[in-house]
Amino acid sequence: MSDRRSFIKTAGIGTALSTLSFSALGKVGSQFIPTNSSEEKQIRIGIIGAENSHTIGYGKIFNIDKKFPGVELSYVCGETDEFARNASEKGKIPNIVKDPSEMLGKIDALIVDHRHPKFHLKAAEPFVKAGIPTFIDKPFCYRVDEGKDFLKMAENLKIPVTSFSSIAQANSTFDMKKQIDEMGEISHIIMSGPADLDSPYGGIFFYGVHLVEPMMYTFGDNVRIVRITRSGKNATASLIFGDNRIATLIFRHLSYGWKTFVENKEGTVEIQSRVTESDPPRNDADMVKMFWTGEEPRSHASILKGIAILEALERSSGSDKWEEVAT
Repeated sequence: MSDRRSFIKTAGIGTALSTLSFSALGKVGSQFIPTNSSEEKQIRIGIIGAENSHTIGYGKIFNIDKKFPGVELSYVCGETDEFARNASEKGKIPNIVKDPSEMLGKIDALIVDHRHPKFHLKAAEPFVKAGIPTFIDKPFCYRVDEGKDFLKMAENLKIPVTSFSSIAQANSTFDMKKQIDEMGEISHIIMSGPADLDSPYGGIFFYGVHLVEPMMYTFGDNVRIVRITRSGKNATASLIFGDNRIATLIFRHLSYGWKTFVENKEGTVEIQSRVTESDPPRNDADMVKMFWTGEEPRSHASILKGIAILEALERSSGSDKWEEVAT
């Protein structure tokens, strides 16, 4: 059985390119599923990483339920042989490879799906260099500077790359943003959701992305400074926006689910989605649309800002101080 270290070593080399500036959230994609079979083309997807349950989920979407005609998850490369076999069997993924490079020339699109984001970009780099559109499961990466170099490379090569939280890239989140935009002045934002500052898969990065990215999508990404407050396993984060609004994130560890409240002139109001998620979900449809068309559903600037906020939260978790968000 191969171990994680040998697997990561074969997954690619680091980048050392120029940096990329970032600003506010860019355009977002809309659901796209071709209805005319003559417009469809066959897409063979390879996936790197099988420890995460998402890999089996992708197999179910593409190979078992066939939510996207013409799209197949054809190859899997796992962190261990056991992970790969399990994903292949449960997700009906026909081919297992021991080295990611064995997929080069055999796939039309790539998904990278490790639990810890520090492994993502090295795994994806050889495929982007080979011209393969790539989706990197949340979070995109572990360090902003590494992400800047990678996305600059992808831009120079004109290869589409994206990454997002499935909670953020959802019809419900966009509906909540519409409600917020119609509410007028808001002073305080309160959001709760699962997160673990001590997770072995990147601490706040692993599940905190499902709080940070929906917050960005809904309220904007102009976050200047952040601070973590914790007592044992109980923890919250305060975030101050450039317009002086304050967001409080409550990290759940006794329950699961997400809630959003705002304070406006009417008091403290819970924001709930008025729509149901589509089938297949918007996040999967937007990923597949990028594979089909090359249209990225999210700006690189937004991807990097989310990582910058998570990185600042991580620093504050260690320092117990206010930390600036990189710009």
